Amino acid sequence: MARKSRNQARKRRHSRVRAKVIGTPDRPRLNVFRSLDNIYVQVIDDEQGHTVVSASTIDRELSSQVEGKSKVEAAKLVGQTVAQRAKEAGITQVVFDRGGYRYHGRIKAVAEGAREGGLDF
Repeated sequence: MARKSRNQARKRRHSRVRAKVIGTPDRPRLNVFRSLDNIYVQVIDDEQGHTVVSASTIDRELSSQVEGKSKVEAAKLVGQTVAQRAKEAGITQVVFDRGGYRYHGRIKAVAEGAREGGLDF
């Protein structure tokens, strides 16, 4: 019997979370994806099926600020940036989608950064 990969298990957990967490136009979904080197955050309106705002460690304006920082510090900065962009787009409330990851480390840092930036969830 073949072992299932960690990513397959994460996707299974994420589908369970997504069955309950749905983004609406007035309260979109704050989705987090974590790769080994980078972190990507999107604010998504699921009813229309499009991304309202996004931020990541590979953004042009963020990549220079992230350089030399730890992954957790970079994740917090990404959270603050996505919150700022969301507020500019008129969004103050979101639902947090941790993407099948544990609420720990970089995922927690994104959430704290977004809360400090003014998002309510």
